[in-house]
Amino acid sequence: MKLYELLLMAMRTVVNNPMRTMLTMLGVIIGVSSVVTLVAIGQGTSAQIEKQYESLGTNLLVVNTLGNGRATQLDYKELMELELLPEIETIAPTMVKSGSNIKYDRRQEKYTVVGTNANYLPLMKGEMNAGRFISDPDMEFRNPVAVLGSTVATDYFGSLDPIGEDINIDGVVFTIIGVIKEKGSNLGGGISLDNSVFVPLETARRAFKLGNIRTTYLEAPTKDQLSQAQATMKQYLTYKFKSESGFTISNQDELMKARVEASSSLTNQLISVACISLLVGGIGIMNIMLVTVSERTREIGIRKSIGAKRRNILMQFLIEATVISGLGGIIGLLLGCGLALAWPYFNPKQPTVLSLEVGVYSFLFSVGVGMIFGLYPANKASKLRPIDALRTD
Repeated sequence: MKLYELLLMAMRTVVNNPMRTMLTMLGVIIGVSSVVTLVAIGQGTSAQIEKQYESLGTNLLVVNTLGNGRATQLDYKELMELELLPEIETIAPTMVKSGSNIKYDRRQEKYTVVGTNANYLPLMKGEMNAGRFISDPDMEFRNPVAVLGSTVATDYFGSLDPIGEDINIDGVVFTIIGVIKEKGSNLGGGISLDNSVFVPLETARRAFKLGNIRTTYLEAPTKDQLSQAQATMKQYLTYKFKSESGFTISNQDELMKARVEASSSLTNQLISVACISLLVGGIGIMNIMLVTVSERTREIGIRKSIGAKRRNILMQFLIEATVISGLGGIIGLLLGCGLALAWPYFNPKQPTVLSLEVGVYSFLFSVGVGMIFGLYPANKASKLRPIDALRTD
């Protein structure tokens, strides 16, 4: 029999037993659809992470100081003098107080308060929605002024203009001078522009009795000068602290790659679990094909008695198994694409990116599963002796 005749015979078997075929394909369908969906979600997450870090710029350094006491204390004026170096363009030190009680009228909520300077907002690629950000005079005179993130402003004031209003932060009164436009991303040491309140660094240090500058953001003029800026900061801090153990320095590329790798690792683990469904589906195909061989033993005997060779019987049942797994792969591929496209509608913050390459590989893998697990039943059928097969009731 020619190949197309074997394909027609296999399709006829599939059509004649639709329920059995669907149950047989179920493991393959689940496996392929899971792989396609999980890869789409994983690639969407990676693309989202890269986009968020690119929104902060790729020439950003983050310096974290460790420990307490004078041995690990950075002097603000001395730190800002590093801006005179050609490899460092902008510096924004920060002091963070999480869970501060912020009161306005009768409403009280807990938000993060960040003490910083005028460089912080442009360095984080943020924009003002109303009013202004912290200025150098605010730093110099330790003015009790505050800039609200978009979420904070909405929670307390709704659509009203909060500029000029006074708020109480942990017992200290601050005057609101601006509102930041919604940013959306939560990067840069875990600080969210939307969910934080920003005040002058020295004001925060004195008002809330904060200790050392913990996190400092630095921007190099270009990405090419980033490594030089990192080396300069390492040399400065090593001299300052008399040790390399009192600080860490990381750049945006390193942070982005680490998060992308973590996301990819998790996705790969989930894909490995999904592939188990494909193997289970292959076992299901093998079981059903063994049953099919038993049911069609007499047919095999008749075909062999009129001249069918062993390879003809082998190809017949092998193609049937491959067709079943291939159809399961196509259905799983369509289902997976549908789930991937529908996912952002149910979770708008989680984008998905479909991959043609992954879809093709998943389909080919499903076909391979059918061929491998269909080989044993097909081989068993091809080895039947015509006389023994014809005696079967």
